[in-house]
Amino acid sequence: MHDDPAWLLPGPFPPEFATEERCFIVEELNDPACPGTSLARARVAPGVTTRLHLLRGTIECYVIREGRGRVEVGGAARDVGPGDRVVIPADTPQRITNIGAGDLVFHCLCAPRFLPENYVDVE
Repeated sequence: MHDDPAWLLPGPFPPEFATEERCFIVEELNDPACPGTSLARARVAPGVTTRLHLLRGTIECYVIREGRGRVEVGGAARDVGPGDRVVIPADTPQRITNIGAGDLVFHCLCAPRFLPENYVDVE
């Protein structure tokens, strides 16, 4: 039995899981209690490119924490590294490639929160 108030979502984080998008995700915050936003940690192995996709009606922001990547947003590409932030407009095709020797790790902030039914594979 939990005595936690509605405003507390107790830990720990759920375990990391592999996605069909070719990356690994930890959903740090994705709950109906916070419908306006979600936060995930993504990990992409060296040499891997995630699937080209878009999020219907959802803005996604990447905050690069570790590694080196090449992000493509709406057909434009740029190299990214720790401290870089990427703002991806809703309904815009996107993908990222790990161009470094180690894992590429970044946070994904979605507004409103990520819902699987809004994910569209455009590859």
